[in-house]
Amino acid sequence: MATVAAPSAAANPPPAQAGVSGTVDAKGGATSPKAPQMTRDNGAPIGDNRNSLAAGDTGPVLLEDITLIEKLARFDRERVPERVVHARGTGAHGVFRATADLSDITTASLFAQRGKETPVFVRFSTVIHPSGSPEGLRDPHGFAVKFYTDQGNWDLVGNNLPIFFIRDAIQFPDMIHSLKPSPVTNKQDPNRLFEFFSGTPEATNMLVHVYSNLGTPASYRTMDGNGVHAFKLVGKDGKTIFAKFRWISHQGVKNLDGDTANKAPFNHLTDDLYGEIAKGNFPSWDLMVQTQTAEELAKLPYNPFDDTKEWLGVPFRKIGEMTLNKVPENFFRFTEQSAFAPANLVPGIEPSPDRMLQGRLFSYSDTQRYRIGANVMDLPVNRPRVDVVNNYQDGQLDHATGKIDVNYFPSVTAKKAVDPRFAPAPHRIDAIVQTAPISRTEPFDQAGAFYRALKPADKADLVKNLAGDLNVVTSLRTKVIMVSYFAQADRDLGTRLGQAVNVPASEVEKAIAEYNASLDARYAGK
Repeated sequence: MATVAAPSAAANPPPAQAGVSGTVDAKGGATSPKAPQMTRDNGAPIGDNRNSLAAGDTGPVLLEDITLIEKLARFDRERVPERVVHARGTGAHGVFRATADLSDITTASLFAQRGKETPVFVRFSTVIHPSGSPEGLRDPHGFAVKFYTDQGNWDLVGNNLPIFFIRDAIQFPDMIHSLKPSPVTNKQDPNRLFEFFSGTPEATNMLVHVYSNLGTPASYRTMDGNGVHAFKLVGKDGKTIFAKFRWISHQGVKNLDGDTANKAPFNHLTDDLYGEIAKGNFPSWDLMVQTQTAEELAKLPYNPFDDTKEWLGVPFRKIGEMTLNKVPENFFRFTEQSAFAPANLVPGIEPSPDRMLQGRLFSYSDTQRYRIGANVMDLPVNRPRVDVVNNYQDGQLDHATGKIDVNYFPSVTAKKAVDPRFAPAPHRIDAIVQTAPISRTEPFDQAGAFYRALKPADKADLVKNLAGDLNVVTSLRTKVIMVSYFAQADRDLGTRLGQAVNVPASEVEKAIAEYNASLDARYAGK
């Protein structure tokens, strides 16, 4: 590999550098003392640092290998990138207390015993609207919880609604583009978002939720939270079970109708949360979990890893309580710089095959590294409460201290350890690798069930809210298709909405017939 003539002298370092303190050369053949356990940036221990998570001996590497993705993304950012801002949100400190011992189904330490307490930081937010927007605007509302556990940080990143618009992360950039302002007019436009959703029937369930009064909560204290996705819990014996998490507000769920939300003060959600904490009225939530074995999930009439669906009929049980008791001392340093990512998992909690979650494992962490910088996890609000041991270096805002010459693995002079106990749980995959939609889509069933469970006044508000935006749409085709989706969810909903937006019932019936006749082609986007 040499490109020039070799020097005649022996390849020893110059005298001025020989034996520099802290270098491999100075240590010679010496071995290091007990090796510290290697971790990811969130402090969670690493089980293998030389082999990627792959589907079989010859299979492809999986995107859910969060150690691999983090390692490569951090390496890619060792040279400083530019920074980008983030959306509107409000945060608070608090504590989580386990009320159940889950050591029989997961090795996650925060659930190891009843009464165990774990510090948390919670960030509530709007999803679509920009940082300077009024808080009364209709939107899904983010509900992200960072647990500072003694095995590293666990981020349960979800929202106040139990499902999402799409089921595959490959559609996420397109969906967000449709919901954000037009690149031509710089205005949000119902024509854009409903054109997108007219080709995305699985979004019907989320649309009836967000256009209900759940889309305009009265306060952050009076909304529930959901992890949305299924996760895999791994026990000491290596056995796995699947779980979904939900936060239930002790303050009850209270929402505003559209008219009241439009008149709400600009900062009403933040003012309410800060004000109640200042009074000592600390808001609290129960953490609930649904669990299902793989065999039980196989009996469900829909794909259990489809995040446009709830696990309806699967019981919840309480496993903990969370209380928020402190307002951040500085908004920017804590709330704005807090960085949440579903890839921040801890031993005993792993990803499920949920296609949306699989993409979020990469995209959220990558967004935070771009937005704040490669050393985002060094900031006080994001820093784990355990030692972080890895070979990541440099990048934006690096303020590491100490002299570290051995920034590679393996090494005999400065050992770092990995423990196979923390490797991802093995699971068998027997499938054809292809790009194809899931086989059981059922895009309308749960949307109809949600509508039928609403009170009469809430049904009327849902129709009014939907009609308000659909009446802005100029494309009759888009309006007809959207009404046909809601009609397939529930006939009463479709009839009332069709009348509200002046779509003839005959056109709706024709659209339903065309949809059913070309279901496969339509879903595949052909």
